[in-house]
Amino acid sequence: MIKAGIVGGTGYTGIELLRLLAQHPQVELTAITSRQETGRAVCDLYPSLRGRVSLAFTHPDKAPLAKCDVVFFATPNGVAMGEARTLLDAGARVIDISADFRIKDIAEWERWYKVKHAAPELVAQAVYGLCEVNREKIRGARLVANPGCYPTAVQLGLLPLVEADAVDLDHLIADAKSGVSGAGRKLEQNLMYSESADNFSAYGVGGHRHWPEIRQGLALAAGREVGLVFVPHLTPMIRGIHATLYGRIVKEMDFQELYEKRYAKEPFVDVMPAGSHPDTRSTRAANVCRIAVHRPKEKAGRGDTLAVLSVIDNLMKGASGQAVQNMNLMFGLAETMGLDQVAVVP
Repeated sequence: MIKAGIVGGTGYTGIELLRLLAQHPQVELTAITSRQETGRAVCDLYPSLRGRVSLAFTHPDKAPLAKCDVVFFATPNGVAMGEARTLLDAGARVIDISADFRIKDIAEWERWYKVKHAAPELVAQAVYGLCEVNREKIRGARLVANPGCYPTAVQLGLLPLVEADAVDLDHLIADAKSGVSGAGRKLEQNLMYSESADNFSAYGVGGHRHWPEIRQGLALAAGREVGLVFVPHLTPMIRGIHATLYGRIVKEMDFQELYEKRYAKEPFVDVMPAGSHPDTRSTRAANVCRIAVHRPKEKAGRGDTLAVLSVIDNLMKGASGQAVQNMNLMFGLAETMGLDQVAVVP
């Protein structure tokens, strides 16, 4: 059994991770930390876990994390980079669900996250945990940087086109919408029910911290820098991301076939039949990305722009589900183990 610990288990990614690990056949939950909830039973805070998780929250300074085989950081940005080294030196493997190790350019990371990086030497060691790209590297990794939610949806949606050099790589567009859980479990005015319900708004139009992460991944796939306009939106739903992605065609091919071949062996990417319109409900609580490829009409004829629809659950394939997928690879387990949940409908 894999002994697993979680640092920061009171947020939405933490509770989702607990739900998944509690039913994983090869995992023993050993520790979960919280400064604010120290001593409180996990099931008292989250009654959905009654009978499934018997742990109480432990103060981070007293938790037996160094005895774990794997430690997940479900913490705000800036925490993992200060604590990962100690755990790695103790022999544990680390999966960071925050953004501390995702961007290889330290100066770029510091520009976007407004703090000096505490462990730049670990960034070079970290493997970016997008399994559909880095599967073999993840298998041997000690430190995995779990991708962000928007970057997962956007990269999976655009990768086949970028790899095939089929669209204008200088003018990609990602128009993405997320539910309010993507902002985390915190008190902010714009996330209050009376503010977010029956409302729809864009944010971060001038620049969002997921933009450099997306560009980094696409540039590696393309072998050169790419141009990307990324506009996120907040939608009045709890969970889910819908990314509508645009690229101007520069090389004609069967684009449906391109996507089907690229993801034919991927257990968590579903390329839907031509003309499909995946919705967020079809991925709710499931570790899957559903993709559909369209070629909208522009003037006469079929048009020169592709519109790719990429849909995920931001807490699953966009966070905790993908973290468990990475864990499975790191420990030589079946990649799908503990992740075969069917989406919740309605």
